[in-house]
Amino acid sequence: MKILFLTQWFQPEPFFKGLPFAKALRKCGHEVEVLTGFPNYPGGKIYSGYRIVPWKHEDMDGIPVNRVALYPSHDRSGTKRILNYLSFSISSTILGSFLINKPDIIYIYNLVTLKPAADIIRLFYQCPVVFDVQDLWPDSVENSGMLKAAMLNRLLTRYCLAVYKSGMHLVTLSHGMKTELVCRGVPEKRISVIYNWCDENNIRSKEKDLALAERLGLAGHFIVIFAGTMGIMQALDTVLDAASLIEAGYPNIKIVMVGDGVECLHLKQLARQKKLTNAFFLDRQPPEAISRVLSLSDVMLIHLKDEPLFRYTIPSKIQAYMAAAKPILLAMQGDAADIIRASKGGIVVDPENPEALAAGIVKMSRLSKADLKQMGALGAKYYRENMSMAVGVKKFEELFRSLCGR
Repeated sequence: MKILFLTQWFQPEPFFKGLPFAKALRKCGHEVEVLTGFPNYPGGKIYSGYRIVPWKHEDMDGIPVNRVALYPSHDRSGTKRILNYLSFSISSTILGSFLINKPDIIYIYNLVTLKPAADIIRLFYQCPVVFDVQDLWPDSVENSGMLKAAMLNRLLTRYCLAVYKSGMHLVTLSHGMKTELVCRGVPEKRISVIYNWCDENNIRSKEKDLALAERLGLAGHFIVIFAGTMGIMQALDTVLDAASLIEAGYPNIKIVMVGDGVECLHLKQLARQKKLTNAFFLDRQPPEAISRVLSLSDVMLIHLKDEPLFRYTIPSKIQAYMAAAKPILLAMQGDAADIIRASKGGIVVDPENPEALAAGIVKMSRLSKADLKQMGALGAKYYRENMSMAVGVKKFEELFRSLCGR
């Protein structure tokens, strides 16, 4: 098969379903071509070695990549984010069909704004379309606070529903998301559930880096790590409130927050105001260094706001931590919680509940090292059997073949 990837993000951006996915499909005997934008995520600045031109062809490890112009942005400004999405949509709609070779199937990653481009290419080449739904729109946009005008929200709601019901085959990352789409009128037979996988090349189970622990002043402590974006959706004030609750009674427990985001400065200020001695912050780590940092953890923490949207969301951290055989403390409800319970790879507590989170941290700190290791091993086993890249690629390949009648 000749498979077209239509995605706004692609390598060198940190995109787990990008180049590794394309190369895996090529290894299965398929031809893959990419239509994408100029790399600017997550900082919103064009990467070194690139500049905005109308279009550009390049070869990445044997995968032909076609880039078209866009407005680079990734900040809290709703207007700039809209320009970012729409500019790529317009460029790919106008130029896409003339830059690519004839595909047998189009694979769209996530954005409903890419439907016009897919429609034009499908009209040109008469091929089916698979839409990989990672964020359910307009729900995710509304929760982000980027789009506040009621009229625009109503228009976006109607547009998104029309996209989901337009005849494309949808792939969702959870059964809960599939159920929600069926409730919105999408035929169940047009929806498949394929779990996301993680960047398995950069996530490895490692023994604790004792030298790094010593350097950071964490040696000999029970370490809980939150790693990733510190944004509004993560509601990390709850984590600091929990740290405050356990600080006096459990001095052996340390909470480390790794990463950055729009709430990072606020969280650091809050930790200072609370005079916390058990909460520490580390800057975002490059992929080649993150394994060393994660190796320090006895438990990996995932926390999101208690919103209906997140009950059918599965954060990518879950796959990464399970693959690394790390015990997980999950403060979420819904599909993600079901996975942790089914795998026995961690403990689930209620989100935005400092008391419940503090109790979960204390409970895990009382487990033996052998119990924690077994918990991590069970999570890794579940990942390999249900969520790994090998499993996901096979399911995508089977879906593509069935839609192409092969």
